[in-house]
Amino acid sequence: MSETSRYPAYDVLAKRDTPSWDEPTRRAIDKRLHVSSAPRFLSAAEWAVADALCRRILPQGGDLEAVPLAALLDAKLYADHGDGFREADMPYMREAWHTALAALEADAKDRHGGRSFSRLSEEEQDSLVTRMQQGTLLAVHWNGLDPKKFFEHRVLVDIPALYYGHPKAWSEIGFGGPASPRGYVRLAGDRLDPWEAAEGVAGFEEAARKLNQRVV
Repeated sequence: MSETSRYPAYDVLAKRDTPSWDEPTRRAIDKRLHVSSAPRFLSAAEWAVADALCRRILPQGGDLEAVPLAALLDAKLYADHGDGFREADMPYMREAWHTALAALEADAKDRHGGRSFSRLSEEEQDSLVTRMQQGTLLAVHWNGLDPKKFFEHRVLVDIPALYYGHPKAWSEIGFGGPASPRGYVRLAGDRLDPWEAAEGVAGFEEAARKLNQRVV
């Protein structure tokens, strides 16, 4: 973890082989940590658009340990893990992503001299994403899918959920993973269980660092 983390010296993966996690938790997290780096559901072209879109929704800079959002999205679509419901005027998740990625690529090429969305500058990509959010992209490319609703019901649902379902994000927010099997003991306000991360608030950074080095 970065030394600028709100939870200094805290790494949720240190809990992996402790009583804090049970075997189902270990299996689920191992799958997220070893997600395929090659597309299985998306085409190579769709992957490139999805990767660029994920980077604009949740920029991670040059972090070598960045959460692999495009890979996690591809895995979600490949496994067909939907929401259990859909909006009446929205296509099913897989169809929605296929349509939207093709439409975003077509819009990029129309507006930027044939350049792919993944080849645009960050400012150009942000402009198209803003148009998607506003619902003002070219309807001809979207085959009846409302870009605004796709942004609201798929982009803002799927991408942040994939990020905050990953252990790297858990360490950033001081989350220890599922409450089972340990549960919580100290339920009073501002009381932490021994296996919970301490936040490095101003003046408390070093104490938090020491506490977080022995959180299991």
